[in-house]
Order: sequence, then structure tokens, then C-alpha cells
Amino acid sequence: MQKREQGKQGGASGGVAPPPAKRGRPFGSVSSNAAASADAVAPSTLLGPSLQVHSSFADQNNKRIVLALQSGLKSELTWALNTLTLLSFKEKDEVRKDATPLAKIPGLLDALLQVIDDWRDIAQPRELVRTPRVRLLGANSVVTGFGKEYEALKSNVAVPNPCMGSGSSVTDFVQKSTIKTRPTQWWLNEDGLFNLDDEGRVEKQQCAVAASNIIRNFSFMPENEVIMAPHRHLFETVIQCIEDHNTEDEELVTNALETVVNLAPLLDLRIFSSSKPSFIKITEKRAVQAIMGMLGSSVKAWHCAAAELLGRLIINPDNEPFILPFAPQIYKRLVDLLSFPAVDAQAAAVGALYNLAEVNMDARLKLASERWAVDRLLKVIKTPHPVPEVCRKATIILESLVSEPQNRALLLVYENAFAEILFSDGKYSDTFARILHELTARPGNKVATARGVWGM
Repeated sequence: MQKREQGKQGGASGGVAPPPAKRGRPFGSVSSNAAASADAVAPSTLLGPSLQVHSSFADQNNKRIVLALQSGLKSELTWALNTLTLLSFKEKDEVRKDATPLAKIPGLLDALLQVIDDWRDIAQPRELVRTPRVRLLGANSVVTGFGKEYEALKSNVAVPNPCMGSGSSVTDFVQKSTIKTRPTQWWLNEDGLFNLDDEGRVEKQQCAVAASNIIRNFSFMPENEVIMAPHRHLFETVIQCIEDHNTEDEELVTNALETVVNLAPLLDLRIFSSSKPSFIKITEKRAVQAIMGMLGSSVKAWHCAAAELLGRLIINPDNEPFILPFAPQIYKRLVDLLSFPAVDAQAAAVGALYNLAEVNMDARLKLASERWAVDRLLKVIKTPHPVPEVCRKATIILESLVSEPQNRALLLVYENAFAEILFSDGKYSDTFARILHELTARPGNKVATARGVWGM
């Protein structure tokens, strides 16, 4: 992997390529010029108001936070999720507040994933749910507080504990205590312990979205990578949410996608077949198919993130056997993204192609033969793209393509376009001089004598 990175940087005109940016930063670079200038003129004294949380709060309440998440009670969940949202969020360069790392709260990640799993268990219609899990959360509580449980049972009437006896006894109690009768097993109508009405389901979904947002916030912190990267349950959950992007809440899907993008440089897809405990049966192929579904989405944030995710995953050679079978579809879609007017889509596509072109010779041959690929890369350079790093990567992609002798016949058509950039753009003149030299001055090339003027 280091060797591949050195090969990419070797074609640069100078400097070292920056590390991949986390989600939420400009695509294609760690920081834009505008953001850098804004940071330079905005000292910490000019920052707006911030809600402060004492640094010792997480240490003193770590057990209570985890137990509140595991309780299944609305009031406790609300308090824990609100607290964690504050503890996990930190504005860029905010010097007055330290975000709380996961290591400070043992068991927190599993508890948050359990909140999402609770929603996922009831998110699908009953006939689509395979096997209901044994639900034990809130077993000692009368009601959870979700939905209109009090109204349904008439709050002025003593409430029976559903754990004490069968559904028929609950029905008898309700028929004796209220005028309106309830159908048999009304209380235990759901797969879970409590029957949630529409309002209760919405509240459960909101809790799952809040939990996914907290996990996303934690994924931005480098100190959390050691806990999150090898966590199989985490990746199984986020991949399952990404799979169901057509029916699942959009914010939940976006949070799941951005979480896996942040952790992608450390993600080995073989984790799905490892010996680690598995809660959801996700295979490597199924995970890549879920990402491909997002790549083909019409939502800009989703297909940009999916392109960036594939570009980061392919850096790890261990992921190549799972991604390369989808290479033709990936190249076609990424070339399509290059034609989009949105600069974010162009930057994400160039970033992914930049890493894919370095995989092997077959990858470079397939990319060069992809229709419109070279035309659109040249357009990104000529326009030019507002982020210089994106233009630099596009030129290196072209240089990688021309390094393969089988590609020269396809690329000779663009000789005039290469020469035009060589003489008009000083920033990339060195790279395009090398491209033209490779294209026309190699021994054995039939046009080497006539076009050898581009030699270095």
C-alpha cells in the first residue's frame, strides 16, 4: 500500500499529497483556500456561543449513560441521546470544548447500536421480518413512554405488567377496566415487548437517527478509530442501513454512509467473514453491492460519498478481490459523475479514479477504453476545477493511462489537446510533457520518428 502511494506521488510536480479528508470537508482536498483564509482571520475570540459541558461529566456519568440507552425508556433514552450529542460534537477548531472519546465510556458503542437495532427490528412490515429476537429491554417497566400507551390504557386505571401473565389476561383486565374492548393479545401485538402505535414508531425512529448521528460524530475523532475500525457489529449495522436506502430514513442512511467513509482507510472487508461475533449476516460481496447501490443513487450526497468510499477502500490491497469484480460498473458510473455540473461529484469521481488507476494494468486498460473517460478528465483540467488538487490528480490519471503501451493508440487521438494544455497551462506543463513523450517517443512506435519532438 505504501508503495502504491509513493507511485502516485512520484508524478506530482512537488510536495506530498495530503491525507484523505473526513466527511463534511470539501471533496478532493483537506481544506479549500476559502476555508483556510476564513480560519486565518477568525480567531477563537470571535467564535459564537457554545454550550459547555464539564470535562468530568462523562467520567462521572458513564455508567448511567449506557444504562439509560439500554433501558428502552423514552425519558432515559432522550436524556442519554441529548447528552451524547453534546459530548460527541465539536466544531472545527473549537478551542473551548473537547469532544469525549469512546474509550471514556465503556460499552457505549454497543449500546448505541442496540438503539438502532431496536428500530430496525420494527422498521419492516411483520411479513418481511424473518425471525423475531427475544426482547428483554424494559421487562421490569410498566410502559416505555413511547407513543400513546398511557392514553390507550386510560391513565387513571391501574396498568397491568405485560410480563406477568399471558396476552389473554391483559385483555380481560382491559375489558373490565374500560368501556372500549381490545382484540386478543392487543398488548403484545408487536414482535417486541410493547405494542407501538404510529407515534411510538416515529419516536423510535427518531432515537435511531439520533444514535446514528452520535456514531457519525465519534467517527470523526482519530482516537476512536482503534475502537470503531475492528467493530464488526458497527459495520454490519451501517451496511444494512445503506442497503435499505430506498425505504429507510434519509438522515439515518446519510449518517451510516458518512460513518463508514470516515473509517474506510482502516476497513478490511474481510471483517465480514472473520471470527468476530456477528449480529447480522453481511458478506463482503453484499457490502460492496450496497455501496454500488449508493453510487448509482440520484442523491448527490450519496453518490459522492460512495465514490469517495470506493476510492478509500481500494487503497487496501486486501479489498481488491471484492471490489474489482464490480470494476466495469464502477468505471462507467464514475465517468458519468465527471460530466455532472456539481464540482463535488467531479472531485469525488476523480479521487476514486486516481486510486483505481494505480491498482494494476488491467484497471488502466479498462479505464482508458471507457467511453468519454479521457474527454471528461481533460474537461476537468481545462475548465478548471476550483480545487487545484483535483486537477493535479486528473493529470496523474492521464499519465498512468499513457504508461500502458496498449493504451497509446486510444490516446494518440488526444495529442493536440495534450499539446494545447502543455503550452497554455504552466502548472501542469511538466506532466503533459511526460505524457507526450511517453505517447510518441517510445522505441517501436511507428510514429516515433515523426512525433519525437516531444522528447524531454
